[in-house]
Amino acid sequence: MNTTADDFDPIPSTRHRVPVTVGALKQAEQEADALAVPVASGTEPPDELGTDAAGLASAGFSGTRGQTLVQTRSGGPVRVAVGTGVPDQIDVTLVRDLAAEFARAVPWHKRLAIEVPSRATGISAGDFAQAVTEGVLLARWRYFVGQGADTPQLESLLVVASDEDAAEVAAGVERGRIIAEACSLGRDLANCPATTLSAVRMAEVAVEVGARTGLQVEVFDKDQLIEMGCGGLLGVNRGSVEPPRMIRLRYEPAEPTGRIALVGKGIMYDSGGISLKPSDESHAQMKNDMTGAAAVLASMTALQALGCTTAVTGYLMCTDNMPSGSAMKLGDVLRMRNGTTVEVLNTDAEGRLVMADALALATEEPVDAIVDIATLTGACLRTFGVEIAGVMGNNSAVVEQLRQAGDLVDEPVWELPLHRSYRTQLDSSIADLTNMGGINAGSITAGLFLEEFVDGRPWAHVDIAGTAQLPAPRTWRNKGASGFGTKLLIEFARAFAVPADDSRQVVAR
Repeated sequence: MNTTADDFDPIPSTRHRVPVTVGALKQAEQEADALAVPVASGTEPPDELGTDAAGLASAGFSGTRGQTLVQTRSGGPVRVAVGTGVPDQIDVTLVRDLAAEFARAVPWHKRLAIEVPSRATGISAGDFAQAVTEGVLLARWRYFVGQGADTPQLESLLVVASDEDAAEVAAGVERGRIIAEACSLGRDLANCPATTLSAVRMAEVAVEVGARTGLQVEVFDKDQLIEMGCGGLLGVNRGSVEPPRMIRLRYEPAEPTGRIALVGKGIMYDSGGISLKPSDESHAQMKNDMTGAAAVLASMTALQALGCTTAVTGYLMCTDNMPSGSAMKLGDVLRMRNGTTVEVLNTDAEGRLVMADALALATEEPVDAIVDIATLTGACLRTFGVEIAGVMGNNSAVVEQLRQAGDLVDEPVWELPLHRSYRTQLDSSIADLTNMGGINAGSITAGLFLEEFVDGRPWAHVDIAGTAQLPAPRTWRNKGASGFGTKLLIEFARAFAVPADDSRQVVAR
């Protein structure tokens, strides 16, 4: 049967919430199928493993970072010794990864427990609990529409803590659950078949999840977009039978400590338009070309629950990019929201066109920083591969806050220069600029294009073309469309500090 718009639920992870609780070791021994026990190198293991360091060493386990040892038992849960390395070198990235490896090491067990060490580990018990919750829940996430799709991959997670640490651990577990559920939503959307998740359906999802997460949601249809002069989004949509949607999300805390705008590229399927993409492999991944919009929506669903004090406005620019008799042609000129005219030299450079309208809209309201996120350029994939996103911007403080957020949540970004002498590559003889530069430095010229629409506001651009699709699972990361950016944006918004005036412009390079 062909996929139709009603075939699949685009956000199945929101229908099944895994119970995550905090309890004692005795409860884990009675209820869990598998129990993870952290063991630091150079120390004696906890008593619940039933052996000492010499016994573990005889099995080749020394507690170094990343080691695991599964111990089966005739009664009670399977024990999994998890090596955490030197105690004072433990960080949240390691803990998250090890929790995920534990969840993958026992795939047939659905009631998991993991212990928070009572001895000092270099991070707080709350941060440890948050990391293990994220790691387990994300490692067990899946988007599957075949037989057995309704069978849960995880029935429960119990985080074992001492009475002394229980309250702090419970708070960490709750933070981890909120973030993991937001990430799962982003992954759901990025993996959903494109025919099922049209721009219209994306708007319906935003209304649904926004209503229960404290967001104001406005949806703008084609007639409204025409009235608003959003020529970039309308131009890309010309080849499609599906109407476009712009979705504006607002999160407004009681006393905002800053204001940011997030812009997400929402190309629901990118064929390339008239500039058709060359291969089946490329086309098969293009349902994920809305990962930027998915990350903005998913991240904003977590802000209220996490007590974020930054006011956030999100723009999701949604359409597919298809070839047809009415499609945008090479040489066409589009007029954007801010009046800038753009000569289209490649219809497969469409993401920057739809985001230009949103960037211009973002400058029309008070804002301390603007961040856009997009699967924008193959050049970024070739530069950084699939584990690091590119970032560039006109403001060093905003770029640095994104870098720090990425390092903390393990969605790393690396800065590329906005080398402004390359701006001449975007010159047009008939319009204000073109949508394509030369054959080299494609990520940078795309960033220079976007900068034309931010009116000097502090701004950064995150290019996730490489990180949006993974060839194989790794720790808490999934194979396929990754939903990269959700955790990055959550942490950026949560920790945002208004840039000082002296950091507002990066020195031209």
